[in-house]
Parts: sequence; C-alpha cells; structure tokens
Amino acid sequence: MFAFATVVLIAVVALWLYAMWREPVEHGDADAQRVQNRWIIGGGFVLPLVSITALLAFGIPAGHNMMPLASDDDVLRIDVTAHRWWWEVTYPDQDIGLNNELHIPVGVPVHVHVSSEDVIHSFWVPRLAGKLDAIPGRTNVLRLEADETGTFQGKCAEFCGVGHAHMDFTVEAHSPDDFDDWLEEAAQDDD
Repeated sequence: MFAFATVVLIAVVALWLYAMWREPVEHGDADAQRVQNRWIIGGGFVLPLVSITALLAFGIPAGHNMMPLASDDDVLRIDVTAHRWWWEVTYPDQDIGLNNELHIPVGVPVHVHVSSEDVIHSFWVPRLAGKLDAIPGRTNVLRLEADETGTFQGKCAEFCGVGHAHMDFTVEAHSPDDFDDWLEEAAQDDD
C-alpha cells in the first residue's frame, strides 16, 4: 500500500506541476467543457476505480492468509487472553497453560482465539500476521502460520495503560516433530 500511495502521490504532483507550468491555451466553450469532462471522468471515476481494483487484487489474497480456515478439524487452536500487562496462553485440546509465550508448528495453520479480561489490547506478531484486537467480552480469531523455525516477537499494539510498553510475548515455531515433543513435555509439566 505504501508503494502504491507513493506512485499515486508522484502522479498527482506531476499533474499539478504540469498544470502550473504549461502554457495557457485558448479554447472555445465546447472545447473547455470537453477538457473539463475528461478531467472529471479520468480523475473522479477512472483513477479511483483502477486504484481500488489494484489494491483489492493484492489485499484480498493477503487478507485470506490471515483469516481462519473454514474447517477447524485439522487446525491447532490456541486461546490467548490479554490481561494488564501479560498474555495468558492455553492449548484447550492439550490442557496446557503458559504465560507470554506461544509454541506453534511450522507449516501448520494455527487459529489463535484472542480475548481480553480487562481493557482493549491488540495481539500482534509482525513477522507472522497482522494485528487483531483483544476486546473484553468478545473472541476474535487470527490465523498464524510460520514458514520457518525460530522465535518471533509479539507485542500489544493498542495502548492499554501504564504497563503497555512491557506487554510482550514470544512465538516459538518448531518443526512438526519438535512441536509434538514439546507438546508431550509441556503436558507432563502441567500435571
């Protein structure tokens, strides 16, 4: 979107400079009306239509990558509840609870069910997905999927009070086999 906005800005500035520096041309009333109609149709209809179509062509696929999948059968579910100023993470199918850390398998979609206990927070892992608000009394679902193993930093992206700056968490992406080992170990630790 930034690149597209830059191109539009350059085009608008170029047209403005052209209008300022060109030599005035005498037109009859009919010619002046025709030129005016071209600018109105081109700048008021064609340009916005082309711009919105181009943004949707890139935005819709990107949005689908963040949306939960239709079938929840094969998807790992993680519940994340925001508190002032920490994140409660639970794996309901495995009966595992953590604070300020998530563990996910690489190459597998994960549905993160985000809610809040107190005020509005925002769950954000910049390298894995967009932001999703954690709203008291509501559960929102975000799809995460890591392409490689590693540790990814997450933050609360909505100012939530005095401890907001320290409301961080980590997402550890494991290979599928290592994730299965982690699940077994974490389930034993919780018992």
